[in-house]
This record gives sequence, C-alpha cells and structure tokens, in this order.
Amino acid sequence: MSIDESVVQKTLELIREHNRLDAEVPVRPHRSPDSLREDLEIELDGEGHSFESIAESLAALLAATPSTTSRLFFNQLFAGRDTVATMADVLAVISNTPMYTFKAGGPQVLLERACINRLASKVGFNPGDGIFTPGGSLSNLAAIIIARNEAFEGSRDTGLGGQRPTLYTSAECHYSVRKGAGMAGIGRDNVRFVPVDEHARMDADALRQMILEDRAIGASPVMINATAGTTVQGAFDPIEAIADVARELGVWLHVDAAWGGAVLLCESKRHLMKGVERADSITWDAHKLMGAPLTSAVLLTREVGVCKKHFDEAASYLYQEDDDDLNPGRSSLQCGRRNDAMKLWAAWKRRGDAGYDAMVRQYYGLAEYTAERVSEDPGMVLSHDPQYVNVCFEVIGKSSERICFELGRRQLAKVGYGIVNGRKTIRMVYANNEVTTADIDTLLDDIRSVASELPEEDNAVAPAPVCAC
Repeated sequence: MSIDESVVQKTLELIREHNRLDAEVPVRPHRSPDSLREDLEIELDGEGHSFESIAESLAALLAATPSTTSRLFFNQLFAGRDTVATMADVLAVISNTPMYTFKAGGPQVLLERACINRLASKVGFNPGDGIFTPGGSLSNLAAIIIARNEAFEGSRDTGLGGQRPTLYTSAECHYSVRKGAGMAGIGRDNVRFVPVDEHARMDADALRQMILEDRAIGASPVMINATAGTTVQGAFDPIEAIADVARELGVWLHVDAAWGGAVLLCESKRHLMKGVERADSITWDAHKLMGAPLTSAVLLTREVGVCKKHFDEAASYLYQEDDDDLNPGRSSLQCGRRNDAMKLWAAWKRRGDAGYDAMVRQYYGLAEYTAERVSEDPGMVLSHDPQYVNVCFEVIGKSSERICFELGRRQLAKVGYGIVNGRKTIRMVYANNEVTTADIDTLLDDIRSVASELPEEDNAVAPAPVCAC
C-alpha cells in the first residue's frame, strides 16, 4: 500500500508542531500517570477510530511527552537531534527494510557492514567484526553469552551443568551487567564487584586478587567487564592494566563503552581508552554521544566470526542466497530487526571524522565550563573533577533529589541525580551540541533559585546492607 499524500502532510504537521513545542515549551508540564491515562484515553477500547481522530490523539500524546531534544534536557546519556540522522531514520521506517539477509536488505546490509567496519577500525580491531543490537544492555548481554560459551566448551548446546561461573566488573558499572548475568545463566550473585579508586576507576590489582581467590575455591571466571565512561561520574577504567590481568589469567575481556566510546573519535581524548584494542569485545552506543536517534548500538569483536559462532541457527526458509557475510541474521541476536545503521551512516557521512572530533571536544568544553562555574560558587561543591562530559555537584545543605524534581515540576529543565561517594549529587551530562554556555548559566541560576526555597537537608545516603551469604 502506498502512503497517501494526506498522511505525509499530516505527519509533517505533527513534526512542525513538535518543533514548535520544543521551542516554546521545552520542558513539558509535570503530569500524573492517572491524569495522562484519563485525558489522553490511553487504554485501548477495541473500537476502530478515524484517521483524523488518530492524528489528534498523536498530537496530544506528543504534546504531553517529555522532550529529549530540547536544550533543557540533561536527564539521560543522550539528547538533542542530528537532523541528517533523523531524516535517515524516518526513511528507514518508510522502507521498513529487514536486516537479516542481503536478499531482503540489499545495499542496507552493505551499509551496516560499513558502519561496523568503521567503528571497529576506531577501536583498533583490524579487521574486527560485530553486530547491531537494540541497545547497549543487549550488547553487554551478547558479550556475556559469548564469554560464557568460550569459557565452557559445549555450553551453548548442553548448558552450564555443574559449573560455577563468575563475572568481574567495576563497582560503578552499568546495571545491565548484573542483569545480563542473571539472563545468561551465570547468576546475579556470581557477579563480583571490584573496588574502585578515588576516581571511580576499577582497581586492577584487586581484580587480579579476586580472580585468583575465586579460582582457588573452584569458581570459573567467565568475563571481566571494564567500563569506559561510567553512568554517573563518567569514569574510565584502566583498560591497559585490566587487559594485562585478562591475558595473564585467560579471561574474556569486554569493555562497556556504550557511553564513552566516542572518545575514540577525538584525538586529544582517545588516550582514556588506551589498550582497548586488546579487548575481546566492546559495546558502543552511537545513539549517545554520536547523536543518532535511539537506538543505534553495536557489539564489536576483535576476532572475525565470533558472533556467528555463538548465535547462528540454520533456517532454510530464510537463508537461501548469498554467502554468510551478506546475511547478518546468521550473527545477530534477532531475526526480524529494524535498520539501525542508516542513521549512523548518514550522520557520519555528513560530519566525517573531523566533525565528530570537534563535537566531542565541544562537549568536554561544556563540562569544563560547568565545573568552573560550580567551583567558583561558595554555595556549591563539585563532587569530582570531570573525566568525561559528566559533571556532578551539590548545592550545600540542599537536597539534590528535590532540586532535580523541582526543576522538572517548574518546567525549568530535566536533570537527574546520581550517587557519588555515598552522596546524592546533581548530575549534568552533555550530549546535545546545541547547548551553549548561556544555557548553562541560566540553568545554574535556576538551580540556585530552586535551592533557596528548599529546607536544609543532607545528601548523605545510607550504606547498602552487606549480604551475609
């Protein structure tokens, strides 16, 4: 069925209205779930409705949905909009191209491979390999499954049996690592959280000692997960030192660079991931600092064919033509899969390496500017010197959590908080290249104003209970 011109026109109207709202109401009014359900008629009633009424409903939904593309959104590790990438993503929806065979995907399969090759080359994997996934969490899960299978020969077919697997990761890692261990049969309780130093970076000496102690009591280490760009502080684990431990002890090394991978595009910052080319696998989210719309995530592997080895299944009704290199479904976590590569390809074509280098440096500049302004304010305290584009700080004597809530309720900004050294801090992250230093000045003024109206309150967090098991 062709797309009716009236649908195209209405879609353009909705896009223009969304742009207008982002300019005029960048932070949408705070609404309760109950009021949204009632006013927007969220529940499906089983009845059919006219095109006009559906368009009206979509307009109302967009108007009530928090904006992630305005200059006042700092709540997640993505923000803003790359116009070329957005255009490509819309066209990917229109073409609805499946990404499992060359027969069905044609040049889009070649384009996806070109993106994987380019990312792998930036890591130092030559030639390297990889797959697109529905997000960094699933990239991490894929890596855990591969590492599990590599550690226990035959486990893909027969299961783990009586093995006692363990996985090692920074105490500041992304929550998807423990979640993935539970999903992959390793067990969440078998995740070992390695201590970090004063900069929130994994202690490689402690890692080595923990692995040796676990092996001595019969455990089988499966994977080490190093984090490049932690969620709260933006810390980079010392990959070179961790790679030394992984090689010495024969353990799969995965680097979760979902957030921090973009430093590899910046010549002045790529030293933060020194040694990354020695990893066995890497997670990299292009929908974060590279600006592609959600989602555009990859798992990269140093060895060619690793994903196919662990994820391939025969399907004569699907894989009927071309060699395996042209049928990415043979290596993928999924069968049916949307095209998440074309938006990255278009953005990279437009910006080039130099454009991404400049963009990463711009974000660092915004973070450094914020840290300087906070440090100059006697009423604020910086939680740590920024390593990346994360800036964490407190308003002295005022609740970071309540400040963030009030900023949203008053439609001033969307900002999250994180815990640093046992204290709740306001966490600013920069991923929107339209943000200016004037925006930062305004936001800091708003934070001061909101804080001045709040009662005295400490940000200390009670320590988590220690498991006695």
